[in-house]
Amino acid sequence: MDEIKQQVVKENKMGTRPMFPLIVSMALPTMFSMLVQALYNVVDSYFVAQVSEDSLTAVSLVFPIQTLLIAFAVGTGVGINSLVARRLGEKRQEEADNAATHGLLLGVCNWILFALVGLFGSQPFFAAFTSDAALIKMGVDYMSIVCIFSFGVFVEINIEKMLQATGNMIYPMIFQLIGAVVNIILDPVFIFGYLGVPAMGVAGAAIATVIGQILSMITALIVLFTQEHDVKVQLRGFRFHWQTVKNIYVVGAPSIVMQAIGSVMTMGMNAILITFGNTAVAFFGVYFKLQSFVFMPVFGLTQGVMPIMGYNFGARNKHRLLSALRICCIIAIVIMAAGLVVFQLFPAQLLSIFNASSNMLAVGVPALRTISLCFIPAALGIAFSTLFQAVGSGISSLIVSLLRQLILLLPCAYFLSQISLDAVWYSFPLAEVFSFVASMLMAYRIYRLQIRNMPDNPSVPQQS
Repeated sequence: MDEIKQQVVKENKMGTRPMFPLIVSMALPTMFSMLVQALYNVVDSYFVAQVSEDSLTAVSLVFPIQTLLIAFAVGTGVGINSLVARRLGEKRQEEADNAATHGLLLGVCNWILFALVGLFGSQPFFAAFTSDAALIKMGVDYMSIVCIFSFGVFVEINIEKMLQATGNMIYPMIFQLIGAVVNIILDPVFIFGYLGVPAMGVAGAAIATVIGQILSMITALIVLFTQEHDVKVQLRGFRFHWQTVKNIYVVGAPSIVMQAIGSVMTMGMNAILITFGNTAVAFFGVYFKLQSFVFMPVFGLTQGVMPIMGYNFGARNKHRLLSALRICCIIAIVIMAAGLVVFQLFPAQLLSIFNASSNMLAVGVPALRTISLCFIPAALGIAFSTLFQAVGSGISSLIVSLLRQLILLLPCAYFLSQISLDAVWYSFPLAEVFSFVASMLMAYRIYRLQIRNMPDNPSVPQQS
């Protein structure tokens, strides 16, 4: 009896607090920081657009590589988050600590991979898209800098995710804010040459980005090793365990592939759009910056909800797991509906932020209205993907993403491109609707096999 009382007293807030206030308290910091990240993305492109439309095109062409880089960083972090949260819910503290330690070292491994990409892959990548020497030089400068100096983002994101898995959302918010705010401040300094710094154009934007990431990483490392947390990184006496890495990447690898699919999709779309001219490619890059104001808060929401789901799945609490999913869906729909209204009513004003030419307005105004029709089904798809990752079924998220961004989207976009550029944009809502149906079917299967037989309100969490 004393053991049970002691266990209840020590129960993590993710297993005890009322669900809606818990989600709000955990999601709001990440939603805010993700909004700042979205602002940083827009400001970055805003300043680059002031240099020239070709500069914006160069950055847009690099975007798939940046997406791939972030896919490895966030995907590994998602695997760490899911494993740590589940082990904490199962009361397996040593294994949670071990997962966190492995996560920090995996960040360094991922950086080495992308440093090599930046050193040897930048020139061939751009040569595959264009023969314009000036465009190639701008793109190679930008891509090589963000890849070679990417250690900041890889290490910081893994620390951020391991702390989020414990229910700590404030420090991760601070880490992201530091990187984004520093980047925003330094962008004009390095791009246009202020305070005695030479004007470096597109390369300056890349330098501002990596400086922000490195300062964010330094802050994260200081917090990790000087403050008390529910998990501890133990480097002294560390022994590498392949099983722990496997457990991280059971969820993390599908998440990496899922986000990397976005990179492949962007490259595929750029290959389709460039046949309509550079303006179409530049607009597509602008669209991704604008939609981040809608999608980033939803991703922030899911970052707050996923450890709650993972913890309660590990604790075998069906009621709290499903309650978290339901509230996540409702909030995500509200956010996406607001974004849909803005994109429908103010497309020209949104594009004017990027100094849009008359050609870009002609392309972009109908495109924004059409693509934004995908927002509502995307909200639900993201929420269910979060559930899949939280319960350790990363493959289900991967399958849905393959449907959304490769199997359905690109063939549909290619087929519609034979009709007109305006028709291409309808591939986005079509792909989202069909993939949402698939995600519902997978969610029902997971519920039937893994969730239905859980107790509704277990008094003492059990091991899975």
